[in-house]
Amino acid sequence: MNLKQIRYALAVAEEQSFTRAAQRCHTVQSALSHQIAKLEEALGCTLFERTSRRVRLTPAGQAFIPPAQRLLAAQQALVEEVTAAGGTVSGTLTIGTISTINAIDLTEKLDKFHRHYPAVNIRLYVGMSEALLEDVRQQQCDMAFVGIWPGDIGLLPVSHRQLTDEPLVALVAPQHPLASRERVNLQALSAVPLVDFYSGTGARRQTDRAFQAAGIKRHVSFEIDHIEWLENLVRRGLAAGIVPVSTAQRLSALVSIPIEDGPRRQVFCVWPETLSRTAERFLQFSGIERGQ
Repeated sequence: MNLKQIRYALAVAEEQSFTRAAQRCHTVQSALSHQIAKLEEALGCTLFERTSRRVRLTPAGQAFIPPAQRLLAAQQALVEEVTAAGGTVSGTLTIGTISTINAIDLTEKLDKFHRHYPAVNIRLYVGMSEALLEDVRQQQCDMAFVGIWPGDIGLLPVSHRQLTDEPLVALVAPQHPLASRERVNLQALSAVPLVDFYSGTGARRQTDRAFQAAGIKRHVSFEIDHIEWLENLVRRGLAAGIVPVSTAQRLSALVSIPIEDGPRRQVFCVWPETLSRTAERFLQFSGIERGQ
């Protein structure tokens, strides 16, 4: 088996198609299929179930994916370490972040880092905290910036650094019935249409558990997956939102109101136990100290 075969197999698993995987790997489908057949022969098992409509991982294929990803990540780290030893920092820096990251000016840090290390290829993507945490565990990204309800601290990996701890506030349009209030409580918010992140996400748990702890039922009229949707719905007066105070401060055209019995959010930078040289340089460059 070789690294090319492993890359091909991971591409098929992600694309769920030999045709799309071949296009992604810049090869012809017959060559890709041949290499995967040789990989399966070397492993002594079948990785994929092939039908006329789709490609699906077998149980063996599912077991193959995590160590294969770690192997390719280790190979990339090896290349970066050797290159860095020669005085050049290169490779790819992959960072995941929530859409409401205010504890650090990430774009400014990336801009300065790029100017200092132009040979590094920077990849940034936005996601929900629980998905980002799983990406870190699976070594799919070098680090992630996540927002955690204090009760979910146990979900964090060993390697993390807390950046902020802040209250959540109500966010409404100037014409909203609650806009004139100096403070609100959860009971008052339960009486108006609300917009929140979709059920099951870490961001949603922050508010769900606050209402549950107070014994108050609420109805979320709008479920979203990005802060821009929340901002637009609130701006139109369709709903009230509950957001971190730092997010509300950026939306000066809207009205933020302290919540007497509201939840809090903690923001962390998290990373795998083994950091690439490039990621370690970015942590140092950003002033984020390693360790808990």
